[in-house]
Amino acid sequence: MAKTTAAEVEAGGRTVRVTSPDRVIYPATERTPEVTKLMVAEYFAAVDDGLMRALRHRPTALERWPSGVLPGITLATGRPGEKAEAFYQKRVPRGAPDYLESAEITFPSGRTAEEICPTEIAVPVWCAQMGTVTFHPWPVRRDDVDHPDELRIDLDPQPGTGFTDAVRVAGVARELLEEVGLTGFVKTSGNRGVHVYVRITPRWEFTDVRHAAIGFGRELEKRDPGVTTAWWKEERGARIFVDFNQNCRDRTIASAYSLRPLPGAPVSTPMTWEELAGTTDPRDHTLFTVPERMASGGDPWAGIDDTAGSIEPLLALYEESGLGEMPYPPDHPKMPGEPPRVQPSKKVAANWEADGSGAERRRER
Repeated sequence: MAKTTAAEVEAGGRTVRVTSPDRVIYPATERTPEVTKLMVAEYFAAVDDGLMRALRHRPTALERWPSGVLPGITLATGRPGEKAEAFYQKRVPRGAPDYLESAEITFPSGRTAEEICPTEIAVPVWCAQMGTVTFHPWPVRRDDVDHPDELRIDLDPQPGTGFTDAVRVAGVARELLEEVGLTGFVKTSGNRGVHVYVRITPRWEFTDVRHAAIGFGRELEKRDPGVTTAWWKEERGARIFVDFNQNCRDRTIASAYSLRPLPGAPVSTPMTWEELAGTTDPRDHTLFTVPERMASGGDPWAGIDDTAGSIEPLLALYEESGLGEMPYPPDHPKMPGEPPRVQPSKKVAANWEADGSGAERRRER
């Protein structure tokens, strides 16, 4: 039987054409059947309400797997000369439909780009036609791309820990947020981690929001010995890492209702706090189960835009810790007060002064 060359998906009053609809994006597993390109497009259309709540008016990078999430296919990391079949798309792709809108964003380097800015569900469905499985929205809206309206707390299990540890820590995080007058909304990462999102008033810069995340993480460390904010992996141990650098400019997290490039087409799934506490296997939430879940119970994040809080209490925690600045990601420009980006095991006497500043820092002066 000949394969279908194209299909159509209804999305918010528009018809989106999907070519090669039978292409396998996720192979079958013991738990799930195979997922085709058409099924991905139909999934995005089915979770319209929740997905657009996560993406609407946000500059959004695309994680594209045009050949499918198949064995042997790797995701590009941006290294010069690297060859990879899956990659991040940070600029509007060629051939975009006329209804697709964009927003100009500025990278840490100072360069700018026009990035996709979804305003209707037909846009994510068209992105599925381009092989997109995961959406990475900025924590800003296009009317003010320099002031985040979202604090993102990424609870990342390190070797020796797992999803249930992240769930436990998320419960402690919820208590801390409530103490400082903030409301957290929680979701699975789609893998082993847990993400907590907090809507905030968009009046602080990225550096401030990052400092708020550091202050939050340091306070969480005091309350749970299974938590760490150590940037260097060799210092983290078997603990849950609070990845504060996810709040840097041009750092993004997989959106709510995004698929993840893992076997079985798992979904980064919003939950109530009570539901998360009773969840043991995030792989139960997939392209096959999440649309029915939304149709029957709605979106647990339906009220996320109802309130916006202040990060001032978290900035106070950052200052009160007295521990100062933390390292930025390696692709980020050097920042004021930042310690040298050298892992602790490589600090040798020949390269370091008594005050802890390194040879690299001396050269910069």
